[in-house]
Amino acid sequence: MNVDLGYEWFVASLGRTLIWARLRVLEAGTAEVFDSDGKTLPYDSEDTARAALFDAEFVAFDGLDEDDALARGFSLDEVSPPRADSDAALRERMVQSLGARV
Repeated sequence: MNVDLGYEWFVASLGRTLIWARLRVLEAGTAEVFDSDGKTLPYDSEDTARAALFDAEFVAFDGLDEDDALARGFSLDEVSPPRADSDAALRERMVQSLGARV
């Protein structure tokens, strides 16, 4: 049985657009990444999943401080990981436009 041990959010930025990814680590030691295309990508370990996220220029959202966020074009006060009742509904929120800067 694959028991979910929780998840962690990762974010990448492209201009004023944020792209989210959710990492889940399973009890078996494997991991899954739910990506902005609504796909769940399996990995043989948490380390492999993290490496793939870092290679794609994602950073751990919980690891960001305000200076890191501002360098990526957003403030921690204006964003938070997306939420939805299901992965199907969440998919629609995995790409977030912050609009134009004033």
